[in-house]
Amino acid sequence: MSFTSILTNFFVGYTALTIGLYMLSFVVPKAAFVARSLATYAAGCCVALIGAIASIILTLLGHQQIAQWFTARLFKYAMLATTGVTFEIDDPNDYLGKTRPAVFIGNHQTELDVLMLGCMFPKYCSVTAKSSLKHVPFLGWFMRFSGSIFIDRKNSKDAREAMKGAAEEIQRKKQSVFMFPEGTRSYAKEPGLLPFKKGAFHLAVQAGVPIVPVVVANYSHILFVKSMVFRSGSIPVKILEPISTKGLTPADVDELTRATRDSMLNEITTLTAKARGQPIAVPASSSKPSASSTAIET
Repeated sequence: MSFTSILTNFFVGYTALTIGLYMLSFVVPKAAFVARSLATYAAGCCVALIGAIASIILTLLGHQQIAQWFTARLFKYAMLATTGVTFEIDDPNDYLGKTRPAVFIGNHQTELDVLMLGCMFPKYCSVTAKSSLKHVPFLGWFMRFSGSIFIDRKNSKDAREAMKGAAEEIQRKKQSVFMFPEGTRSYAKEPGLLPFKKGAFHLAVQAGVPIVPVVVANYSHILFVKSMVFRSGSIPVKILEPISTKGLTPADVDELTRATRDSMLNEITTLTAKARGQPIAVPASSSKPSASSTAIET
């Protein structure tokens, strides 16, 4: 049997299994979790492979900076078609389009946040990732070819050098980056945030660019791994006002991190309550950092 035949049989079998599980989910709801998981994995592999090829072509044409935006949008539509899941972006002031360069940050819930990036990712932006992802098939290939910034978390000296290189890249190319300051997925059932790591804030201060918080409502009603829940649906995302870092120094990073986290936590709680149709609790007090952008694209 030829390699092409094996690949064809695998694809047909994989597709048939996924469709069969979708049909079974009308009787056994948990089958939907497996079906959408299989569909997500297949969509991710296909889009990452296409993205890697597109990144090579765009790099040769001098447009590497839009490779991740192109691939992100492709994944958005692939996931909508195969799983029925999408993220609705609330950005009436077009901070995503106008604020460049910037450090975009967001809360990190599950692997589904890759789709959130697919829906909101702006042009001329790249992700940062741990260096071990370089060797992951499909995703790692795409990230390398599309200009991602890799950080070696096991070696603090190398990580600092990577941050320094990222700051220089931001300034030289007007290249934004997206980071998850929690550092890992929370898998939370209710709205909340893990403690923030300071790397994204040091990077923004060092590069002298604004921080743009991206707040995603808790979506455990859509995906909750512990209970094998994976449903179709729309998840709200709110783009907050850019936070200026002009004139800040490393000594200001602790307060900047704390105030930004407090602001994002309040917004997550409110956004989740609205998404679930629940009463919105008014916090007794809140800390909101300075929020005027210094890097609006002309």
